[in-house]
Amino acid sequence: MKPRIGLDIMGGDRAPSEIVEGALLALKELEIDLVAFGDEKVVREKLKGVEIVSSSDDLKMDSKPLEVLRKKNSSMHLGLKYLKDGKVDAFVSAGGTGPLFLGATSIVGKIEGIDRPALAVPVPSISGFTILIDNGANVTVRPEHLLDFAIMGIAYAKILGRKDPKVGLLNVGEEDMKGTDVVKEAYKLLKERLGDSFYGNVEGRDINTGVVDVVVTDGFTGNVAMKTMEGVGKLVSAALKQSVKESGFLSMIGAAMMKKAFENFKKLLDAREYGGAFILGVNGIVVKAHGNSDRLAIKNAIRVAAKGVNMKLLDLIRGEIR
Repeated sequence: MKPRIGLDIMGGDRAPSEIVEGALLALKELEIDLVAFGDEKVVREKLKGVEIVSSSDDLKMDSKPLEVLRKKNSSMHLGLKYLKDGKVDAFVSAGGTGPLFLGATSIVGKIEGIDRPALAVPVPSISGFTILIDNGANVTVRPEHLLDFAIMGIAYAKILGRKDPKVGLLNVGEEDMKGTDVVKEAYKLLKERLGDSFYGNVEGRDINTGVVDVVVTDGFTGNVAMKTMEGVGKLVSAALKQSVKESGFLSMIGAAMMKKAFENFKKLLDAREYGGAFILGVNGIVVKAHGNSDRLAIKNAIRVAAKGVNMKLLDLIRGEIR
């Protein structure tokens, strides 16, 4: 049976046009059924044959989080309600992080045993990927929240093929006496509860080197780290192009011969390829796509959601909690 994915057509800086185009790509390439939430008059012509749940409330990208609860006929609220009621298997939105996070925790609810859900995203590393959690949902945390993040990150890593995931705690040094009081207390908690699955402290440079499979941190630090990596990726791509251009004819011939390698390298650094971040810890599969997502990013966010459904992500998280 194909996963039934709900998509917020009105959420995102490029909504609704790029979201609709992403939906069409997903329908062409993925084995899914789609339910679109948005202004039916705007999207019906393009999304023929797709179930559309029409919304009338406008939820802007800069809306306060509580607006998602007040505007019950917004595309985001309706999609989350459908997820809560089991009418879709997952929900994808490029809308504001605050409203989506509050809506997911309040409307869909939290998994029993998880106090604080978090955003988790796989980022490129030498080993293929490293899961970074939290990526912007929780600016401040307590030590027990970081333990929750680690447990959920382990489940996500297993879905992505890691048999015995190792967890690292992001810090300013490897020694266990370094960091804030929260981080030092979290170190003790993770070591006690995770045993051999806990690697210890890792530094920012370790996120992309494959030292661990899951990097745990608060949402403020994680979001800064993620945006920094995106910026470095753009810098490296631009610097390579400029270097080839300035190095003369022979370098351009060499670059042409290595075109496929450069394309693969660019794809590795392209945040759009990762699609979106799971809001882990809620009692349903919710994927947050980047606010500036184009059609490729939306298609991949839908792919991420479908994979979460097919691999029974929620059951894995519940199993890790026990």
